[in-house]
Amino acid sequence: MSASPAPGNFELSKDEEEDAKAQVQMEPNSGEQISAADYDPSLDRREDEQKRVLGAQDTHADDVEMVEEEVEEEEEEDVDDMFAALTGEKKIKKVKRVVKKPAAPALITTTLDSASDPEGYYQVILGEQLDGGRYQVFSSLGKGMFANVVKARVLQGEPGETGREVAIKIIRSQESMYRAGQKEAQILQKLGQADPEDKKHIVRLDRTFEHRGHLCLVFESLSMNLRDVVKRFGKDVGLNIRAVRAYGLQLFLAMSLLRKCNIMHADIKPDNILVNEHKTVLKLCDLGSASDASENDITPYLVSRFYRAPEIILGVPYDPALDIWSIGCTLYELYTGKILFPGRSNNQMLLLMMELKGRFNSKMIKKAKFGDVYFDDLGGFQSVETDRVTGANVVRQIHITKPSRDLRARLMPPSSAKLKDDELKTLTSFIDLLDKCLALDPAKRITPKEALVHPFIRG
Repeated sequence: MSASPAPGNFELSKDEEEDAKAQVQMEPNSGEQISAADYDPSLDRREDEQKRVLGAQDTHADDVEMVEEEVEEEEEEDVDDMFAALTGEKKIKKVKRVVKKPAAPALITTTLDSASDPEGYYQVILGEQLDGGRYQVFSSLGKGMFANVVKARVLQGEPGETGREVAIKIIRSQESMYRAGQKEAQILQKLGQADPEDKKHIVRLDRTFEHRGHLCLVFESLSMNLRDVVKRFGKDVGLNIRAVRAYGLQLFLAMSLLRKCNIMHADIKPDNILVNEHKTVLKLCDLGSASDASENDITPYLVSRFYRAPEIILGVPYDPALDIWSIGCTLYELYTGKILFPGRSNNQMLLLMMELKGRFNSKMIKKAKFGDVYFDDLGGFQSVETDRVTGANVVRQIHITKPSRDLRARLMPPSSAKLKDDELKTLTSFIDLLDKCLALDPAKRITPKEALVHPFIRG
């Protein structure tokens, strides 16, 4: 089974005929479609991370009231960092007067030298040599919330290593971030040892070192992320279904390794999937949120919101199936160029999920920590909506019995466009795979092993 099609037979863009057939159908009342290419996930992450820092206990209220104030007070630069370490802490401006619950730990707890700026970021100098002259920095890839990333060349190393490019993630100078960086490195080392031949599509960590008080993680150098691939080759229309199949195969191979090692990634989205220069091979990266499957801290803000499984939002104990949900959302996005669940809050996310997949079973709601926040005793959903006249948030009770949106109707071409038999078979099997990835009950979701033998992935 080849996970890496040769560049010659690997087309990313849809041809004109396929593009015309594959237009995403808009159902009545389905709301505005959000372009996957234009979405900046760091905006939502900043809001959600802040809610975690504030320790918000009233989930309903934080869905409704907190967003605008938080965005205004966020201090982080709006940069989407592929390798950003994801811990639950963030630097926040002017929040002291708001926080009445236990405050988040101060960001900078270590003594900084001139190598760091006031927020603890390493101050990159192009041409600088790191790790005793082993690497030389030649460009900066930007900074995220918890680290900045540079590209460097190997100056000294094993035979054949000299001149090779690497990406170095430089963790901010702060104790909890240092610990998070160590944890990410340990998880990546465990995954690397379990995949000695590098066939399972998870980014390789070469080594770690310390530089002037900063933990540094050295990664293999890759090209763009999948959001950029969609932007360049399939803006608003998505990618060729054969490319989606090849990427799907590689993602499920990565999932099979994570499952074997009992690890949850917990932040799968197109931004955290990098491709090689030919765009034929992908690697799952940014394991800053990853954890052992036995670590199951209930938080409604784990995973970036549009890719967040329902069990996270409801506060149901979760397992590696949360990553399968994220892959389903990602594959839909790759094929259509649109975001499947563009909810502006956890409340709206649940509504969009039920519109597509029907109501949650009462057993799942009963065992959910936040079940009574979203559902009344009779199973009615408390939908938070914006009043068109006043602009205020109002709660409307909705009883959902069956789906009002249809995945098949969205992905099948209009009746005027006739599909060939093989095209119809491929698209039908793709819809079936997505449906199995997006089961509301995590216990009923497809497993990586099952996905790898699914007709769509097998081809």
